[in-house]
Amino acid sequence: MPDPVFNSWRVLNPPRVLDKRRRIKLRINDKKILPGSTYHLFNHANGWENIFKENQNNDFFLGRLSQHVLPVAQIYAYCLMPNHFHLLLKITDSKTLTVYFRLLKEKQSSVKAGNIPVKLPAEELNETELIRKISQPFSNLFNSYTQAINKMYGRKGSLFMPNMKTEEVFGDESFCKVVHYIHANPAHHQFVKGIDRWPHSSYKTFLSKSPTKLERNYVLKVFGGLDNFIKYHEQAIEPKNKWFDL
Repeated sequence: MPDPVFNSWRVLNPPRVLDKRRRIKLRINDKKILPGSTYHLFNHANGWENIFKENQNNDFFLGRLSQHVLPVAQIYAYCLMPNHFHLLLKITDSKTLTVYFRLLKEKQSSVKAGNIPVKLPAEELNETELIRKISQPFSNLFNSYTQAINKMYGRKGSLFMPNMKTEEVFGDESFCKVVHYIHANPAHHQFVKGIDRWPHSSYKTFLSKSPTKLERNYVLKVFGGLDNFIKYHEQAIEPKNKWFDL
């Protein structure tokens, strides 16, 4: 069975062009998200309302995550909770990003020119330009999801906090702790008794051999194999590692 994180769920059918009046300009905790770096990302509902009201919302969000964020990052782990979510990912290197953003601009220019192919000269993006462009896919993710939810449930206004929290992850030890924390989040918040009971995290993907675009092989390698991965997840979360607790 394919991994749902990269399945597009089309029932909500959000508009192709986002309503500029409702777009949020994402702020990333006043920190720079740099190419080639690994981050634990977290965002929360803007208020007491749940972000994910029913199962199909989770599927749709994962489809949008694939569409908007996967082109600029490698995704290692995720967990979707009713009113917040966690991601662990690595931003693509600057050279690859520069090529991607140039090709994207060429495609957009081609559409504006009536689908006439447009070839732009190769150019290097400076750090400031890259940082700005890296944040845009996350803004697109939140905006497209919010507009779809607003349309489906007849609501208005923002859904996510505009200031997404980030924490850069260094080294294999911290990497494993963050993966564990993300997968253990539902049990930590007492939604389920066991990590494997929560349907909206990437944990079961690592127990499966089904196709996935998550970096499953890399994650299991860092843990030292599947058996060590499972054993690591059986331990309790260290109090000092309870990142971004509510």
